[in-house]
Amino acid sequence: MKTCLAVYCVAAAGLMTGVAAEPVVLSFDSLDAFRQPAGWSVAKAVEGDAKEKRWSRLEPGTGILINGESGKAADLITKAEYGDCTVRVEFMIPKGSNSGIYFQERYEVQILDSFGKADGALTVHDGGSIYERWDEKRDPKGYEGTVAKMNASRAPGEWQSYEIVFRAPRFDATGKKTENARFVKVVYNGKVIHENVEVTGPTRGGKEPEAAKGPFRIQGDHGPVAFRKFEIVPAE
Repeated sequence: MKTCLAVYCVAAAGLMTGVAAEPVVLSFDSLDAFRQPAGWSVAKAVEGDAKEKRWSRLEPGTGILINGESGKAADLITKAEYGDCTVRVEFMIPKGSNSGIYFQERYEVQILDSFGKADGALTVHDGGSIYERWDEKRDPKGYEGTVAKMNASRAPGEWQSYEIVFRAPRFDATGKKTENARFVKVVYNGKVIHENVEVTGPTRGGKEPEAAKGPFRIQGDHGPVAFRKFEIVPAE
């Protein structure tokens, strides 16, 4: 298993080397993996409404992470920090909802209800896209970002998945950045939507400055979102 994961990481980009560590599976029996999880909770079962931006059913218990009954909470940040890694996530949002996963608390892969939108109409704000960067002094303020190759979004209320191979930025002995962060591969609901995408700096809302390692951050204040799987395989 370790060898297969390592080969996958290297083959995906020809960039990542070494042996993959044991997977880190975030347990949703509690919120112990996160720091200051204000507003977040766990549930046994959840259904996202297919017509409105709300939960249509919540069953008390454990196993699924949600941003509260109201679907609005502070961003959730892991206690542990990571560099190069492969991440496998299963999530669900109701109609019109919006979230995102920030790698190293800096680089966002967007979660949005983009179901049914034509491939040619996708923007950096749609589901699967790597979000834009932001500078108040620029015109326009939003720049860069990478649109998904195709719309792989499922209908609201359905469970969806990401498998993402991420390569952290590199720094020399003085702390100067020598290589940008890179999304080696992003697979959305079984479809490859990004390959070898370089990110020149933190996307909008991302933490400054950049670093070799950082925590994961889940956006929680833009509408209901649920997670039933969040697995991280560090590449050592």
